[in-house]
Amino acid sequence: MKNIVLGMMLLFVSLSTQAQEKKNKNAKYTFEVNGNCEQCQKRIQKAAFSVSGVKSAVWDEESHNLTVILNEEKSSVLDVKKAVAKAGHDTEEEKTTADVYDKLPGCCQYERK
Repeated sequence: MKNIVLGMMLLFVSLSTQAQEKKNKNAKYTFEVNGNCEQCQKRIQKAAFSVSGVKSAVWDEESHNLTVILNEEKSSVLDVKKAVAKAGHDTEEEKTTADVYDKLPGCCQYERK
C-alpha cells in the first residue's frame, strides 16, 4: 500500500514539473521599434505575429516600444526584429532596407538614425 501511495506521489510531482516547464517556454521581451502612427502600429504588430511562436505583440505609439511574448522553442526575439525590419521598421539590431522604407506611406516615414 505504501508503494502505491509513494508511486502516486512521484507521478504527481513529475506531471507538475512538466507542466511548469511548458509554461516557462514563453518569454516576454520589450524593445524599441521606429514608427509614427496607427498604420505603423498595425504593420509592426502584424509583422511580429507573422513569426511562429509569437503569442502577443503590442507596439506603443508614444514610447515606440514593442512588447512581445513568444515561445522560445519556436522562434527568437531576433526573428521578430528581422520580421519587423522586413516590414519597414528599424530596431536597434535590425534595419530595414532603403527600398522598403521608401515604400512606406509618408506618415509612416520616421526619422532614421
